[in-house]
Amino acid sequence: MTTHNPSTPAPSPFPRVVSLLPSATESLCAIGGEHLLVGRSHECDYPASITHLPALTRPRVHDTAGPNAAASIDAQVRAALTTQQSLYELDEPLLRSLRPDVILTQDLCNVCSIDLASVNRLVLTLDPPPRVVSLSPETFEGVLDSLLTIGQAVGLAPQAAARVTALRDQVYTATDFTAHFTDGPNVAFLEWTDPLFIGGHWTPQLIERAGGRHPLNATRPLREAGAAAGPIGTTLRIAGKSIRIPAEVLVASRPDVLIICPCGLPLDRAITEANRLREHAWFRDLPAVRTGRVAIVDGNQHFNRPGPRLVEAFKFLVGYLNDRPELIPPDFAWAALRRD
Repeated sequence: MTTHNPSTPAPSPFPRVVSLLPSATESLCAIGGEHLLVGRSHECDYPASITHLPALTRPRVHDTAGPNAAASIDAQVRAALTTQQSLYELDEPLLRSLRPDVILTQDLCNVCSIDLASVNRLVLTLDPPPRVVSLSPETFEGVLDSLLTIGQAVGLAPQAAARVTALRDQVYTATDFTAHFTDGPNVAFLEWTDPLFIGGHWTPQLIERAGGRHPLNATRPLREAGAAAGPIGTTLRIAGKSIRIPAEVLVASRPDVLIICPCGLPLDRAITEANRLREHAWFRDLPAVRTGRVAIVDGNQHFNRPGPRLVEAFKFLVGYLNDRPELIPPDFAWAALRRD
């Protein structure tokens, strides 16, 4: 006969999950797994109902709101990467105390979240070791596949499959409002402002599917697709990672539409960075600026996070690029650049 020591907590049928990645936290909650979450990263802020959970990471880069904020942050990041120092610190004692069964992390961008190597080093010292689920989607299809991966890891596979189906259906519905047989506007998507970085991975995919062109980092065809295989009747196309460009390249591209979405910055900070660009004559002369086709987007919530809210970002693109403002989600955090 097996007896239970009342001083020892009874085993739970549900896994204890720690998420060190904001998009993974959103994905877990989107498939009905919020109740499994016991710890998060300092950047995990959506949905708001999880922000009471202990934060297990903190940044080594010092944020600044000064006149050269974007350049200062970029310099700090580059210095840390040059010395191969992680940009984030992990609270190892706190993570140990949480006794996770599953840790959600990533191996796509060491600038965005804690690096996988740091997580793996800690896991080797834990007994029993938790399962590490590393998510590194480079395409929109991969983003939706991440929900399936999380679902399999935490015992919510049917819920994840249903959620992916619903998200995919929303994308197909929005695609019906795009102009498929005409050349869409030339779009430049700025993922950082000083220096200039052009968006990559899933962002060019979404722009092109919404009816735009993204010549500064265009997609290319791919033979294979994941579970979210691209829009009906089209070949799946992928893009490379974000790229740094000089201002002269942006000027030469003559964008019809400019989207400014600095990675990780909330809308008010993104507006500040966009207004700093207005100080340059080359920026004011861009066709998109002259015609008032500049959108500033909250990079902390939209586009930069490879999670389920990319569907909302796609709806924004369809509405903005096709002059259908009624299609833009009402709670989408964006603003038009102020015109003089």
